[in-house]
Amino acid sequence: MSAYFISTTILLLLVTDPVGGFPVYVSLLKNVPRERKLKVILRETGVASLVLLAFMFFGRGFLAIMHLSETSLGIAGGVVLFLIALRMIFPHPDGVMGETLEKEPFIVPLAIPLIAGPSALATVLLLVARGPDKVPEIFGALAVTMGVTVLTLFFAERISQFVGESVTKAFERLMGLILTAIAIEMLLSGIQSYVVQLKQVIS
Repeated sequence: MSAYFISTTILLLLVTDPVGGFPVYVSLLKNVPRERKLKVILRETGVASLVLLAFMFFGRGFLAIMHLSETSLGIAGGVVLFLIALRMIFPHPDGVMGETLEKEPFIVPLAIPLIAGPSALATVLLLVARGPDKVPEIFGALAVTMGVTVLTLFFAERISQFVGESVTKAFERLMGLILTAIAIEMLLSGIQSYVVQLKQVIS
């Protein structure tokens, strides 16, 4: 197990934030019957996985068609991630994604954008773009992330009840702080890349 695999797994776990999303998951799944809960969880994580994989392998072609650069995607991903992180640090009554449901979630908002959100899509694309020879490790890290997400979704309500609301909120704020740092790093990296490209054009 390489250091790259471990660091990539940790990054994807932080970006998708299955642990910090306890309150949101509990809220979204509270009206799902117990006998359907596992089926719904597998369906939603499956859809999210397919979207992330599609963006991982075909994202660069999509960006080319849309005339978008990886630099702009990195900056956009950093901005979105920063906004999500702020909502984790300073909780909103409607949750991190601002969504409340009174029925079973179907793709939106659980699979997209809660699991496979803009920041996660940008992250997998940038990982592949910066390390094309690391695709197997990135794929493995994504598989581990989805596995952790399935377990977290399934046990979210029990874990939330066990640790208590105050501990859950404190952990969510901690994850938000870490995500803020990652978002700033993405923004700085994107700005640095843009400045380098600008200098090349000028010279």
